[in-house]
Amino acid sequence: MTETRTRDYGGETERASRDRSAETETDESESTAAERTTTCPECAGSLISDTEHGETVCDDCGLVVEQDSVDRGPEWRAFNSNERDSKSRVGAPTTNMMHDKGLSTNIGWQDKDAYGKSLSSRQREKMQRLRTWNERFRTRDSKERNLKQALGEIDRMASALGLPDNVRETASVIYRRALSENLLPGRSIEGVATASLYAAARQVGNPRSLDEFTAVSRVEKMELTRTYRYVIRELGLRVQPADPGSYVPRFVSRLELSEETQRLARELLEGAKESGITSGKSPVGLAASAVYAAALLSNEKVTQSEVSAVADISEVTIRNRYKELLEASEEIAA
Repeated sequence: MTETRTRDYGGETERASRDRSAETETDESESTAAERTTTCPECAGSLISDTEHGETVCDDCGLVVEQDSVDRGPEWRAFNSNERDSKSRVGAPTTNMMHDKGLSTNIGWQDKDAYGKSLSSRQREKMQRLRTWNERFRTRDSKERNLKQALGEIDRMASALGLPDNVRETASVIYRRALSENLLPGRSIEGVATASLYAAARQVGNPRSLDEFTAVSRVEKMELTRTYRYVIRELGLRVQPADPGSYVPRFVSRLELSEETQRLARELLEGAKESGITSGKSPVGLAASAVYAAALLSNEKVTQSEVSAVADISEVTIRNRYKELLEASEEIAA
C-alpha cells in the first residue's frame, strides 16, 4: 500500500516536471517566433510591411519573409473619386470649410420617399417644417450664422479665383481663429473672409494679386488691405513676401506660351533677385514683365496689351520692368 502511494506520487512528480518543461519550451518557441517576426532570419535586419503587395520584406537584404497577408482594407475597388464616394459605406471626413465641420445632417429637397414615389400634400408640409427646424438647429446662435455666411463667401471667392481646396481649408481655419479671438466687431464679415483667403493663398504658395481679389470680393481694395494687416498682426500669422515666380505658370498658361518661355521667365527673375532690383517692386508686375521678356527671347508672339490684360497691370509697368530684367540678365552673363 505504501509502495503504491510512493509510485503514484512519483508519477505525479514526473508529470508535473514534464508539464513545466513543455511550458518552458512553448514560451521559448513563442519568443523565438516573435523575434522572427521582427527581425530577418537571414541577416537579422528590420522587417517592413509592403501593403501594396501583401508581403513582409527585409529592409536590408530584401528577403520576402511573409506573403499573401490579410488585406484589412475594403473589399471593393474604385478608380476615381465618384466611384469611391458611391461605394464607401462611411460618411465624408470632417472639414473646416463647413460651419458645422460636415457633421450635421441634411434633409433633401426632393419630395419623394425611398421608393421614388411622390409624397402626399400632408407629408410635403411635414417635410417642409422639418427642413425649417433642421436649418434653425444647424445655426443655433449668431456665431454659427456668422461662420456659415463667411465660409460661403470664402468658397465663392476661391471658386472664382480657381484656388484649390488646401487654400480654402487654410482660410477657413484663419477665419475661425479670428472669430474665436473676437476680431470681427467693427469689421464686415466679407472683409475678414477676403483677408483670410488672401493670407491663406500667400501662406500656401498660390497667391493672387489684390486687384484679382477686389474683382471677386464685396469689399473695396482699401478695406481689404486694412483688414488684412489687422488680421495677420492680431493672429501673429507669418506670411512671407509673395514670390514673383509663383505667378509665372498661371500667366504662361493663360497666354498659351511654351515651357521654354516659362523657364526663361524664371531665369530672368532669378537674375533680377541676385541683382537686387526686385526689392520694393510689385511681384505681379515683375512676373508679367518676365513673361513678356521671355516671350521676346524665345521668339513667341505676344503683345504688351495681352500680358497686361492677363496680369491686370498697366502696359507702362511692363515696359519699364522688362527692360530692367533684360539689363540685369546681361550684367550677370557678362
